[in-house]
Amino acid sequence: MRLAQLDRDHAVELLETALRSNPFNAQANIELGLRYEADGDPDHAEKLLLQAFEVDKSFRPRWSLANFYLRRNNMPAFWYWARQAAEMPSEDMGALFALCWRVSPDADTISNALPNGKPEVNRQYLKFLLARDQLAAAPAAASLLIRTGAPDVDREQLLSVVNRLILSNQGAAASELWRQLIQQNWVFPDTALPYNGRFARAPLPARFDWALAAYPGLHSWPGNAGLETEFTGEEPDSCAIAEQYLLLTPGNYRLRYLYRTADIPPGTGITWQVIDAKSGDERATSTPLSSDTPKEAELTFKVAPGASLLRVRLGYQRTFGTPRVSGTLVTQWALIEASR
Repeated sequence: MRLAQLDRDHAVELLETALRSNPFNAQANIELGLRYEADGDPDHAEKLLLQAFEVDKSFRPRWSLANFYLRRNNMPAFWYWARQAAEMPSEDMGALFALCWRVSPDADTISNALPNGKPEVNRQYLKFLLARDQLAAAPAAASLLIRTGAPDVDREQLLSVVNRLILSNQGAAASELWRQLIQQNWVFPDTALPYNGRFARAPLPARFDWALAAYPGLHSWPGNAGLETEFTGEEPDSCAIAEQYLLLTPGNYRLRYLYRTADIPPGTGITWQVIDAKSGDERATSTPLSSDTPKEAELTFKVAPGASLLRVRLGYQRTFGTPRVSGTLVTQWALIEASR
């Protein structure tokens, strides 16, 4: 084999000699088949490539046959051997998916043509789609991976798909994928809004869970008491404390919350806000939070058609003429309900 690569003038003779001495040398069959194809003898090339598969059922002969039939413009045979290659997946199937994409740049066609019961295939196909920025096709591939994959292996990639869909303003697709993750117990089965509204769990790396900001002078941590936030007086003049994306149908709502503060006077700029995720416009802002005893309050807001992807934010905006906050805020829970 090595001599055939070095001595191109005698490559055919050397490869034939290698096959006579070892008829089970699949690599020699493949290399010799490619030589015959290059020399204008596709029938002999096909026979040798099929012989390679007969003696070696691994990925390489299947991949070689898929390539061969694509070059011969034999599409039924190409898809057959592409599927055969996917049945024996390699560690990196990107080249196979790229080959399929050349034939049909349609994500559903490729997904239907290849075996989708194998998590390793679905996992790599989803990665391929994201690398190609085919975000519109990602939810269907992600759903397949939820059905066939494993949370410990695949949860991080699927949460990244949710995040990318949210950031591209595809809230409905992101919400449906998030619903499937909850339904299949890939994430904690909490169906209330906001998710993790009692702050009892460390947030997931997903925008449908809380993003807890940390700055010099401001630190928050979730726990059994709720979300505890400490201000040292060195925090920025304007900053988020906790923020979460959510999808609501058009209608009237109220955000209820229970909190208490220590050493935080009234009117210093800690508020709840509801923000349109696409435009960044504030839809509603609460009165500033300040209460030495537990206090329940609410913020009413309306969701208009076409503006259902929202951000709910607990934030701080220093009020003009006041010193920076130095004290503690404990948010025991937050809950969004429909209202009249």
